[in-house]
Formats: sequence, structure tokens, C-alpha cells
Amino acid sequence: MWEYTDKVKEHFLNPKNVGEMKDATAVGEVGSIACGDALKLFLKIEDGVIQDASFQTFGCASAIASSSALTELVKGKTVDEALKITNKDIATALGGLPREKMHCSVMGQEALEAAIKTWRGEKVASHEHSEGEIVCECFGVTDEQILSAVRENDLKTIEDVTYYTKAGGGCAKCHEKIAELIAQARGENLAAPAPKPAKRLTNIQRMRMIEEVLEKEIRPRLQLDGGDIELADIEGLVVSVTLRGRCVGCPSSQATVHGVVETILREKVDPEIQVREV
Repeated sequence: MWEYTDKVKEHFLNPKNVGEMKDATAVGEVGSIACGDALKLFLKIEDGVIQDASFQTFGCASAIASSSALTELVKGKTVDEALKITNKDIATALGGLPREKMHCSVMGQEALEAAIKTWRGEKVASHEHSEGEIVCECFGVTDEQILSAVRENDLKTIEDVTYYTKAGGGCAKCHEKIAELIAQARGENLAAPAPKPAKRLTNIQRMRMIEEVLEKEIRPRLQLDGGDIELADIEGLVVSVTLRGRCVGCPSSQATVHGVVETILREKVDPEIQVREV
């Protein structure tokens, strides 16, 4: 369970400026309900100054708190001043956010930038993703979003990128590309991947690796969106799991089992592993 500050709890339990603004002069929309988080930011701008702000969001406590804090931050600022607000400023206004939830503050910054672009009459990409090439198909995250997050927040690992953008938190097929983007943004040479062991795993070794990968890599990714998973049984190469939390009854549960859990276990443990839900 994540530790939330009193300010996060206050903005979540008593969010400020909730709801659609009928006379908004600028609207910024980012994210996608299909991907777990979405934010629509409304601004009322007069003579270049943000007079009012409100929001509608679909997401977790951190998403609601981040959106609420953002609307308070922008009020009374000029458009140019508002554009200087970063995801770090949003997190700071909340007294900090868990690393696993920093993507909520990033979403707020992106919505603000999108709203101001619409007010200025500039072209805004589809609300489902920003400009650039899609890298993470599971969450619709582009290379430009990843590069920006790495540079602005000094991110160093794929795990960091997942926490700040959600990229890589699904099927893991984009991990290699994310690693390349991290190296590009940081001006580093990408280290060659470590060779995979050629020796066949024993049953005990395989079981231990399955348990470790489930606990350290798969569970944290599902928990990002309120889901969870438990290991039910291992019979040779057949792994039985039970989905928990928001994963229960989800229309995408089978995609999670096979597209995420099975894919990662095959990559990290044994390419012949089969995963089933019980």
C-alpha cells in the first residue's frame, strides 16, 4: 500500500474545482479510459490570465489529487507562467507522490499544455496520445513523451519510465525501445543486453524464478491500476494464477493473463511457459 501525504488525501477526499466548465475558453484532454487514466482540464482565460480552472478525471486517488492541485496552481497565472508549471511542481504542491504514481502529475502537465495550445489555436494531437511515434501500445505512450519525462525528471531505468508515464507497464514488448530512448535522452551508449543462460533450468530453479518475476515485476505493474495477482499453482510449465483487485471481472483479464503475465514469464523464465487463470 502506498503512503500518501495529508495534502494528497485532502485533495482526493475534498477535490477542488471538479466538473465541466460551460464557459471555458480552453480545454485540454489527455489519456484514455481504456488505458486506465484520463483527464479533461478546463480553463477560463481573459487577457492572457487564467481566471478559473476545473477538471474531470477518470483514475486513482493520485490522479484526482494531482488534477485538483493543478487547478489551484494555475489560477491567477498568466499563460506563460502556467506553461512553466512542471509535473514536479504538481507533486510538490501535494507534499510529494509515491514514485509509482508520478505519471498522474505528468498527465496534469500534459493536459495543461494541451489546453493552452488549443487557446492559442495551435494544433493538438489526438487526446489518446501526444505527438511522436507510439512506443507503448498498451498505454498509448509516444517516444516524445518518454524522452520528455526522462529529461525533465532525470529518469534512469525502464522502471522509472513506467512510474512516470506508464510505458512498459503492460506486455513489456517496448522495453528494448524504452531503454534506447533513455540512453538517447541521457546521451549515453546503450549497454549490450546480458546473454541469456544456455543451461536448462531445473524444476526448483524455474519455480523460484516464476515466483520472483511475479512478485517483483508483474505484481507492481498490475498494482499501478489497482489490480493484483496471486500465484495459485505450478505444474511443470503450466502456471496457474488468480487475478485480484480491479483485474477481477475486467473485460481485458485474458489479455492481462496472456499478453502480460505469460509474455513476461516466457521472456524472463522459460519460452514454453503457459499461464492460465483459476
